[in-house]
Order: sequence, then C-alpha cells, then structure tokens
Amino acid sequence: MSKPTRTHPLGRKVTSFVVNLAAAALALGVSAAARADILIGQTAGFSGQVAASVKELTLGAKLYIDHINATGGVNGQKIDLQSLDDGFDPKRAAANAQTLIDKGAVALFLTRGTPHTQAVMPLLDKAQVPLIAPSTGAMLLHKPVHPYVFNVRSTYQREAERAVQLLLEMGNTRIALVQVNDTFGADGITGAMTAFNERKMKPVAHLTYEREKPDIAGVVKQLIAADPQVVLLVASQQITADTINALRAAGSRILGATLSNNASNGFVQLLGQNAAGVIVSQVFPSERSTNLPMVRELTDLVKAKPGESGGLVTPAMMEGYASAKVLVESLKRAGKDPSRASVLRALNGMSRYDLGGMDLSFSPTDHTGTNFADIAIIDPRGRFLR
Repeated sequence: MSKPTRTHPLGRKVTSFVVNLAAAALALGVSAAARADILIGQTAGFSGQVAASVKELTLGAKLYIDHINATGGVNGQKIDLQSLDDGFDPKRAAANAQTLIDKGAVALFLTRGTPHTQAVMPLLDKAQVPLIAPSTGAMLLHKPVHPYVFNVRSTYQREAERAVQLLLEMGNTRIALVQVNDTFGADGITGAMTAFNERKMKPVAHLTYEREKPDIAGVVKQLIAADPQVVLLVASQQITADTINALRAAGSRILGATLSNNASNGFVQLLGQNAAGVIVSQVFPSERSTNLPMVRELTDLVKAKPGESGGLVTPAMMEGYASAKVLVESLKRAGKDPSRASVLRALNGMSRYDLGGMDLSFSPTDHTGTNFADIAIIDPRGRFLR
C-alpha cells in the first residue's frame, strides 16, 4: 500500500501564487484588449507632386483625432491613425493599403489622388473594409455607388462646372482648358465642358499633359498662342504651379485657375510671387467663416497648436478636419469595439449629419456626402478670398 503524498506548505503557496498570477495576467490581457486602439489606415503622397497639400490635409484630420483622443477617445478607445507614404504612385498606394488591411485596419481613410484610389478599390471589396473620405472628387467614386467608398467632398465635375460658370459670369469669354492625361483630368474636363455646352460655347484651347513627364514648356507655348483670358488647369499642385510660373516667366498675364485639389498653403508657396490673382475652386466653406461652428472649432485647435500649421487655417486643412469628423462619428455610431461591418452599417445610416454648419448624408444608394462648390482668389498675402 503506497503512502499518501504530502505537499509542503510552501509548495501550496507557490502553486497558489502562480495560479493567481496567471489569472491576473489573463485579466490584464482582457482589460488591455478592451482598451485596444482603433486602427485606421491612410496611404497618401507625403512625398512627390502633392506632398505639401497632403501634409496640410492630414494635419487638419490629426488635429481633430488628437482632440478626440485627448478627451477620452471613442467609447473609451483611442484612434490610431497610421499613415504610409505612397509617393503619389498608384502601385505603392495599393501595396500600402494591403499592408494596412493586413494589420487589421477597421477603415481606410483620406487617400489622395484618383488613379491611386482606383488602385485601392479592388482591395476594399475583397476585405470588406470601408474607405472614408478619399481626397479626390472623381465621379467613378460616386456613380455607380461603390458599397465601400464614402465621399465627403464634392465631385470634380461639379466644381469644374461651377468654376467655368462663374468665370463666364465674370465676363471671361476666352477660356482655355489644360488637363493631366488620367482619370482625374478627364473628370474635371467633363464638368467644365458641361458649363460650356450649357451656353453653346467652346474653350479656345484644350491641351493635355502626360502625368509622369509633363511638357510644361510646350503647353505654355500653345497657351500663349491661343491667347485666352483664363486657363483652367486640371492637374497636380506641382504641375499647375510650374505652368503658371512658366507663363509669368514668359511675360504672359493669362489668369490661372485650378481645382480644389490645389487649395493649400503649399500650393501658394510653390507659386511664390505669382500666387496673387490665381483662382482656386473650393468644396468646403471659407476657413474665415467663423460664424460656422466647424470653422471656429478648427481655428481654436490651430491656435492651441500653432507649431505645424504656423497658426494658419487653409482649405486643405478644412477638408481634412471635416473628413476626420465623419470618421469619428462613424466610429461612435459603430458602438464598442467597432468592426469593419459595424462601421459600414453606421456610415450607411448617417443621414443629415451636421459637420458644424454643413450637412452630410449617406445611404446605401448614395455615398456622395456633400455637393458644395465655390471659388476663391488668392490675394497678395497668400490667403484664399471668397
């Protein structure tokens, strides 16, 4: 008959300590998981042709996200915005988006560029992940409605149409069009031509750049020969600024006009002494309309953190700020521990959401968000005046 095994009192204490330690670790793990950050992914051209405006756009978004995180987050969880640089290259944009999806991003946010967003779109379907506020007004993101793309800004067609309408109303009967040879350029020109066709008019010239290697000198030569009063340039900020600067260097006084993708302080800096008088269309209210809550909110945040912005609120920052408000609202409505599916449901139910003086609406059959369009003129101090 075997003797019963005796456990030393110290052994019992050690065993009890290990069990309690394991239980505490498990509880800590559960608690940490409950407080996990909400991962949001962004790919955009932080280097390359659109770097200046992308940085302003993202700064506007981060000011709001940082404010939300500093005041308790979303249902107790902080937002972790992870931004990757794609160098304004569509292939890199797609690769970055895949990386962010694989890391578990609940949503993608604030991509920049039409071909770049196009490259990302097939990944949205596969991963069933929403893309909130792509910074492009391409019509292909609006019609047909893409189930995972939620736009915050107006379309390029709408703003280009409105820009030409206003230019014609101002008495400019000789208008030239110049576009980059991609889906963004084609989109803008479609809107511009709608305004011309309404009045049974035609542009005095319609020229095209290659996106990668634009012949700016050739375009400038043809513009001077066509002798328009105004040229509407549908291109990136670097190409647009280089063209206007080249016109001035050649002695031409043709007025330059462009779309809201160039509504940034970075664009003004690229123009230098040639900025005054350039016309830029807008898809958000003026950054000086402090009667609007959204504008006051952003202005106050910039004043509190003037370092990166230099204390200046720009149209690009307004777009980023408004986009972040939509992102945060969708996360709030998605409930505790938001998932891709719950964020998607929240977005599709976001009807007449007040951004702070500007309404936005989504439904399963309409992901356009807003239709606001206006124009501004850059003054001698580099400000966008309405």
